[in-house]
Amino acid sequence: MLGHVIQAILAPVLVFGLVIFVHELGHFIAAKALGVYAPRFSIGFGPAIFRRRRGETEYILAWLPLGGYVRMASRHDAETAFLEGGTEEGTARTEDDPGYDPNAMIPFGPKPVPEDRWFESKPLWARVVIMSAGVAMNVVLAVTVATWIALHYGVIVYPASVIGAVHAPASAPALKQLQAGDSIIAVNGHPVRDWNDVGQQVLESAGSIELTTQRGRVTIPLNSSTTPVTVIKSLVLFLPPVIDTVFPNDRAMLGGLRAGDSVMTVAGDPVRSWTDIVDRVSPSAERSLEFVVRRGASIDTLHITPKAVVELDSATSSSRTVGKIGAGARQPVYQTSVNLAGAFRWGVRRTRTDAGGVFTILHQIGAGQRSVSELGGPIAITRQAVSAASEGFDEVLYLIVLLSINVAVLNLLPIPILDGGQILINVLESAKGSPFSLRTREYILRFGLLAIALLFVIVMYNDTRAGFASLFGWIQHLFGA
Repeated sequence: MLGHVIQAILAPVLVFGLVIFVHELGHFIAAKALGVYAPRFSIGFGPAIFRRRRGETEYILAWLPLGGYVRMASRHDAETAFLEGGTEEGTARTEDDPGYDPNAMIPFGPKPVPEDRWFESKPLWARVVIMSAGVAMNVVLAVTVATWIALHYGVIVYPASVIGAVHAPASAPALKQLQAGDSIIAVNGHPVRDWNDVGQQVLESAGSIELTTQRGRVTIPLNSSTTPVTVIKSLVLFLPPVIDTVFPNDRAMLGGLRAGDSVMTVAGDPVRSWTDIVDRVSPSAERSLEFVVRRGASIDTLHITPKAVVELDSATSSSRTVGKIGAGARQPVYQTSVNLAGAFRWGVRRTRTDAGGVFTILHQIGAGQRSVSELGGPIAITRQAVSAASEGFDEVLYLIVLLSINVAVLNLLPIPILDGGQILINVLESAKGSPFSLRTREYILRFGLLAIALLFVIVMYNDTRAGFASLFGWIQHLFGA
C-alpha cells in the first residue's frame, strides 16, 4: 500500500518536474550565454519550499507545480511580474535583510543592472533565441528519452506491410481508395519491406504521398489538414483475427474464449482482421455479443459481454468509454536491438509523430472538427503518470516524451504569455521600429491572461467533471432519487 502511495506521488513529480525543469533550463542557459541578467530561476509558483542563491541567480522550488519561470531583467514585463515573484526593484533587499549583498545587483544588492544586461538591449535574433530555447530543449529532451528507450528496450518491427483498416478523414478523401488487404509495396517510389519502412517514408514526405499497392498507385495531397502524421494514423496494420492472449477472469475467459481461437464472426458480421473485432467490441460495452470461432476442427458459438473501460487519449489526455473483452491479438511482430544511430533515428521519428499529432489536434479544434472538451489538464496528466508507473518504467519514459513535445508545441501558440506570443510581439515591434505603447502592451497582456485563464478553466472542468458526475450520481442513489 505504501509503495503505491509513493509511486502515485513520485510519478507525476518526475514527469511534470523534468519536463518543466528542462524547458526553463533552456531559457536560462540561453539568457546567461547571451549576457541577460537572470536573478531568479523557479520551478513552480507561489511560496518557496526551497531557495538558494548561487552567483547572481536565486534558485527556487515553489509549492504550486503548474509550471516555472526564469526571471530576466526586462523593462517591459512589470505587468507579469506578479507571476514571477515581483520586479527587481519591488523585491530589492535592504541592508537589514539576511540575504543582502553589498556587492550584488538588484534585487540582492544596491548595484543597478547594467544597460547591456537588460533583455531589451539585445538584438532581435538574440531575444528570439532566448524565447525559443525552452521549446528547443523540450524537443531535445523528447528525442533523447525516445532514443534511450529504443537503445535500452529495442524497437518493435512489424514485418508485414498489409493494411488492416483505413480510417480516412474528410480532409483526405484519396485515402478511401485504399482497402483492407492492400499490401503497400512502395512509398514515393521507395520500396518498403515492412510497416516500419512505410512509417519512415511517409513521415519524410513533402507535398504529397504516393502509396503503391498491388492494385495500383494512390496519391494523397498534403496540406495543413492532411499531414504525414494524419496519413499514418489513418492506416491500421493488418492483424489476423486470432486470439493470442486471454486475460485471467476477464470477460473473454468467462465467455469461453481460448488462446488459438480464430474469430469468424462477431454479432453476425464476418471478421477478416483484428480491426474488425475491435470495431464491433468497442461500441458494445456491457452488451452481449455472439462470437463464432473456429477451434481446431470445430466451430463454436460463444456469448461474451464486453466490459466498460475508460480509456485516455495519449495526445489530448481526454477520456472515453469503450468495450473490452480482455483478449489480445496474435501479432506478427518482433523486437530487435538497434545501435545508437538506429535508436536516434527512431527517437526523431517518434518525436515527429507525436508533434504532428498535437498539431493535427490543435488544427482540428480550431476548425471545429474536435471539441475542447477532449482537452486534459494537470489532473488527467497525473492520472496518466500514475497509470504509466504501474505498467513499468518504460511507460513513464514514453509519457515524458509525449508531455515534453506537448509542452513544446503548445508554447509555440501565439498567445502573449507563451513563448510563441512573446516571439511574435518582439518580431512585430522590430518591424514597427519601436516598442508598443504601455496601453497596447496592457491590452495584449490582458488578452493573454484571459486566454490562459479560459484554457485552464476548460481543462480543469474536463479533468473533474467525471468525478463530480460520479459524486452527484452517488448522492442521487443515496437519497433514492
